Amino acid sequence: MNDPDGYFGEPIAAGYDDPSDRMFQPEAIDPAVGLLAELAGSGRALELAIGTGRIGLPLSQRGVAVHGIELSRAMVAKLRGKPGGEAIDVTIGDMATTRVDGTFTVAYLVFNTINNLTSQEAQVACFRNVAEHLAPGGCFVIETNIPPLRHLPPGQDILGYRASPERIVSYGYDHATQQYSGHYVAFVNGTGEYRTIPFRYVWPSELDLMAHLAGLRLRDRWAGWNREPFTTDSRSHVSVWQKAAPPEG
Repeated sequence: MNDPDGYFGEPIAAGYDDPSDRMFQPEAIDPAVGLLAELAGSGRALELAIGTGRIGLPLSQRGVAVHGIELSRAMVAKLRGKPGGEAIDVTIGDMATTRVDGTFTVAYLVFNTINNLTSQEAQVACFRNVAEHLAPGGCFVIETNIPPLRHLPPGQDILGYRASPERIVSYGYDHATQQYSGHYVAFVNGTGEYRTIPFRYVWPSELDLMAHLAGLRLRDRWAGWNREPFTTDSRSHVSVWQKAAPPEG
């Protein structure tokens, strides 16, 4: 991949903030920001893959010092153009390996973005990287989906996600490797434009093992930001792992 912005260059960044998408509605943003502000307390927050600031900006506006890591310069440019965007420090780089100065009381990775790391090795490295940035007692929060394999028809590996006159989205799954690909067709003036993005799906239990290897322990797991109970029918989860505090005395 020769594009330094990865799969999220200028054409994607230009239309990334879609006010009609439920992820940009207050009911999706406010609970996430509230929980993250609670975990940050009087400390600092580190957002991996901060993007255009959907969560980082309102969290910063709550008085939390936010530092972002982001591979895409185009996405950061969109963040910088928003009110308050210049107040957030962003380091350009890969979230699995990029180091920044200082320690944080909370680090977080939202909206399935852990799956953008397309190997188990990279996902494990991400946990270790976060653990090195966390202060003792600090927390790492991930929001991601449960791999939707139960919804695949028998014998099929393609799952439709969205279809409208403007765009069609589907996902193809490889059960042997946990790789999957997003397939996107956008229609403009009657012409379709196709792109694809690779991902790696990961189960909650696998994330718990990655956390354990990094010296973190599971503190909480919910079905969403409103702290709904996580059950066998949950389609996503918000998980909180904590770094051990030093023994007293």
